[in-house]
Amino acid sequence: MAAHKLLLSTLLLTAASLSVAEGKSVPTQVYFGDTHLHTSYSFDAFLNNNHSADPDTAYRWAKGQPVIHPYNRARVQIQTPLDFLVVSDHAEMLGVMKAVRNDSDLFGELGLWASVKRWYAMSQMNDAIDADTGMAFFGRFLPRPARGEGHGDPVIDPSNNIAQVAIFGDTTPVSSAAWNDIVDTAERHNDPGTFTSLVGWEWSSIPTGANLHRIVISPDGAEKSNQYLPFGSDQSQYPEDLWKWLGETQERTGARFLAIPHNSNISKGYMFDTTTLRGEEITADYATRRMAWEPVVEITQIKGDSETTNKFSPEDEFADFETYEHYIQNGVVNYVASAADYIRPALKRGLSIEQKVGANPYKFGLIGSTDAHSGLSSSEENNFWGKMAKDSTPETKSFYSDKPEDRDGWSMSASGIAAVWAPENTREAIYAAFKRKEVYATSGPRMRVQLFAGWSFPEGAAEADDFAAIGYSNGVPMGGDLTATDEFHQAPSFLLRAVKDPLEANLDRAQIVKGWVDASGVEHEQVYNVAWSGDRQLDSDGRLPAVGNTVDLQSGRYSNSVGQAEFAVKWMDPDFDPQHSAFYYARILQIPTPRNALFDARALGLDKPPKGPSTIQERAYTSPIWYQP
Repeated sequence: MAAHKLLLSTLLLTAASLSVAEGKSVPTQVYFGDTHLHTSYSFDAFLNNNHSADPDTAYRWAKGQPVIHPYNRARVQIQTPLDFLVVSDHAEMLGVMKAVRNDSDLFGELGLWASVKRWYAMSQMNDAIDADTGMAFFGRFLPRPARGEGHGDPVIDPSNNIAQVAIFGDTTPVSSAAWNDIVDTAERHNDPGTFTSLVGWEWSSIPTGANLHRIVISPDGAEKSNQYLPFGSDQSQYPEDLWKWLGETQERTGARFLAIPHNSNISKGYMFDTTTLRGEEITADYATRRMAWEPVVEITQIKGDSETTNKFSPEDEFADFETYEHYIQNGVVNYVASAADYIRPALKRGLSIEQKVGANPYKFGLIGSTDAHSGLSSSEENNFWGKMAKDSTPETKSFYSDKPEDRDGWSMSASGIAAVWAPENTREAIYAAFKRKEVYATSGPRMRVQLFAGWSFPEGAAEADDFAAIGYSNGVPMGGDLTATDEFHQAPSFLLRAVKDPLEANLDRAQIVKGWVDASGVEHEQVYNVAWSGDRQLDSDGRLPAVGNTVDLQSGRYSNSVGQAEFAVKWMDPDFDPQHSAFYYARILQIPTPRNALFDARALGLDKPPKGPSTIQERAYTSPIWYQP
């Protein structure tokens, strides 16, 4: 088998930059962070019992300091601090709920009738918080399912009424104060070389319950960030209008931006569609603009994993990971998975569209992030503090009902880390890594993964001390393009190294996932096991026996008596056809470990969680490398 037991950790942990060519500095350090975290300034976080975890709390937690939990008031602390963080509160009603509760004097004057309506809305909100029914009050802001037939433009559907968002009148002064505090706090906590804070927010478009949310981040500081207020979906629910605003604001202020789609798994078939949201054909211009603004997509987070499902990848035994089948809307409808909801089908679809129009709208890199609304970026299974603040204790996870079809704290996944390869921990270096897509996702553990593709790596490259230098000199890193060449006439090779989280479980296997489109336009995919632990043997279909499971379901403990600490492999595609455009990404699997819900279930004296499995195989996904004929 192809696994090599090497002492790679020290190589991948090396912090200094190295030079592979004269004047060319390349990333040799990986940084772990979260680009998607909500604080008490988000309206839904505040309504769900996060009244105190503000941006300062969020940064102190991320840096590893003890903080007070906003719901249960316990002292809590992240196990492994983050290297960077984006506080990304919802742009819509930014800071408004907090201001209402605090009886802020920043609300402007209204006419008599409008003042009465606002007073009534404020009273209802305060009553809901007093009665601990904030979640129900939050529901009034959610859209209803589409009334129109078919798969039309959801923004113009008759049921897509977002007027409730404006019940408090003009809230610009309130949101401005909140934004200024978010920016100022980010400035105060940014510590170049040690910890990076990036300014950001969430554009929360969700017409008829189709999740089209984007996180917007900027590497620029207060001087530029204080010249604008975040663009919200109450200004437009079309992503093209968000990109237009970003371009205009960039031109006006000099601030730079990128947007990160997330939770495509609940987009009702719109996130990676074959048309634009308005139902127009995708053109080369649209594809180019989309990739300019959205080079990276969030593949995994607390509300589920969006890689693929068994419906679209029936031969993939590790599909259907941490699925989440609950739309964000007012009223329940059955979940229907669409190819436009998931990452792997979208990567294939992008190749197909490129064949037709000459540009790929879905040529994105991959990250994870939490989407926690507690102000605490928690993706550690044994230190998970829920999506909402109230999810944080075992006895308050079932806050809706005991119906298995309802979503609640038991439905959530402790997931989402963004990893970036960069020469230093600064705003500029991390932003540049996002732009070139040299990033990857993990479901929580700090696995260190590096992937290169090239036509001619030297013998022994996978085990070499200068692995990264060889990769950059002779190939392209994750997120890059490998173009055809007349010089070499063999299949491309891939250099892959993966090292376990030093505090976490061993690794089960490393895989390369390939997708391609043939000359007739038919999409294909294949998962290859390229390295694995133990003496297991591939069967005739390339499948491996499952790794052992050491989890004690009574105590929630496991051992590293199975698995392997690291993999290093050079792999060549055995099915390569130089005429077919293709993408390749690596997926690294841990051995089974206890899932967050098992700890809570055992604490309650239950044999297993009311929802979801007891164990989990955590994983990492690298950004793809694309082969271009």
